[in-house]
Amino acid sequence: MRVPNSVVLPVGTHVDCCQEQEVAEKTHDIMARITAMLAERKSTLAHFINNLEGSEEPKFYVDQWERLKEMESCKLTILNLVAVNCTDHRDIRELEATILKHVRNEELFPEVVRVLPPIYRQVEAAIADIAGSEEVADHGMMDLQYLLSKLSQRENLASLSRELLQDILRYLHRIGLVVWYEEIKHLESTVFLQPTFLITMFKLLVRHQLVQQLESIS
Repeated sequence: MRVPNSVVLPVGTHVDCCQEQEVAEKTHDIMARITAMLAERKSTLAHFINNLEGSEEPKFYVDQWERLKEMESCKLTILNLVAVNCTDHRDIRELEATILKHVRNEELFPEVVRVLPPIYRQVEAAIADIAGSEEVADHGMMDLQYLLSKLSQRENLASLSRELLQDILRYLHRIGLVVWYEEIKHLESTVFLQPTFLITMFKLLVRHQLVQQLESIS
């Protein structure tokens, strides 16, 4: 909800645990709940903005007003929910095909037709090669400066600057090849070459009934 012009594809799993009629009913219910949630969010933001604009000293709330207006401008495009049976490879392939179809939709993603400079592809291929090498630990964490030095050792990337690498990392972060939290001070110098490792960690730390599980430990 905080990403400008974001596109969301809801995916419902465990279809194999439901009857066909249930899948249709649950899909309709989920989409209805999402629509209601977005409507409530829009109404709440408008309410807060109106309150600030109508306050006796609106100049004291300029920062809050700007943040709320920025959130209000973040438009979401919600695509139709895709229901899958994760135990069926055909469903997974259909999900992949659906994602690719949406990603290639120029109306949803106008930048999909943008031509990238060749060096973007070269750095992307080099990073993928480095990430898959034995010298990189399974967690895939690497210091930004060290990554630059490793890339610069390659003949076609000898002139790669830190500024250009950062631009390329922003692009690779957006497409999900790497994760780079440049806006977080303690993480700005760390590049995660294996995003799947983070997903695995999050699954261990953030999960259903985690509090109850922890409280059950004597």
